[in-house]
Amino acid sequence: QVQLVESGGGLVQAGGSLRLSCTTSGRIFRSYGMGWFRQAPGKGREFVAAIDWSDGVTYYADSVKGRFTISRDVANNTVYLQMISLKPEDTAVYYCALNARRTGWDKGVWYDYWGQGTQVTVAS
Repeated sequence: QVQLVESGGGLVQAGGSLRLSCTTSGRIFRSYGMGWFRQAPGKGREFVAAIDWSDGVTYYADSVKGRFTISRDVANNTVYLQMISLKPEDTAVYYCALNARRTGWDKGVWYDYWGQGTQVTVAS
């Protein structure tokens, strides 16, 4: 069984920083990349960032570009999301996901496995 476990969420002040981690385990036959999505209360799930597992090429939503950085630790099957200059509108549950389709990066339907989510709250 494939499992993804996020960690690192919490409460921070506006302008602060936070780093999320996601570790994968289990039988993964195809792992083309990893992504981060978020869902704010009353809103749909939103693409945040993704990274190609083979070459490290990254992709970002316009709303976080320049503030968030996605990275990978191949040896430990871990992906990170470094967030700086956090804003109250960044408040959401953040999910990591594994992309095994190789169709695209910015839509949830292209991801096969999801973590349980970790809450990020940015106070003003």
